[in-house]
Amino acid sequence: MPLDPSFTGRTYPPDSTYEVGREKIREFALAIGDASPVHVDPEAARAAGYPDVIAPPTFLTIINLEAINTIVADPELGLDYGRMVHGDQSFSHVRPVHAGDVLSITTTVEDIKSRAGNDFLTVRAEVTDAAGELVCTTRAQLVVRGEDA
Repeated sequence: MPLDPSFTGRTYPPDSTYEVGREKIREFALAIGDASPVHVDPEAARAAGYPDVIAPPTFLTIINLEAINTIVADPELGLDYGRMVHGDQSFSHVRPVHAGDVLSITTTVEDIKSRAGNDFLTVRAEVTDAAGELVCTTRAQLVVRGEDA
């Protein structure tokens, strides 16, 4: 069953906040093999001009994935999770995420297209801090393989 194209433009507001912790940043940096001291040492981060340790650029995947899953799980969309693969991901940072940030994410279905029997769902997420300032815009493209694929 193809995805419902009327979902294009649908926005999902934040339903919670995420407080960024030093330990989560450290764990993520270690998991991806990023040994930069600005991710694990508060003094190194401050010496580099940051208020605390900063997260690697892809750290926001942690909250972005949950937001995307909210859309994917919406039964009205008609997405078969078992046929879905991740196609692409991008991050456009306004500033680095740092320990102590309290973040919210607003997610929008930016585009739905069908091509060669597959559906392509593009989701944009705007991550803001406690002051409502934009921190990062992410985009993810999900591919839902057709029944014959």
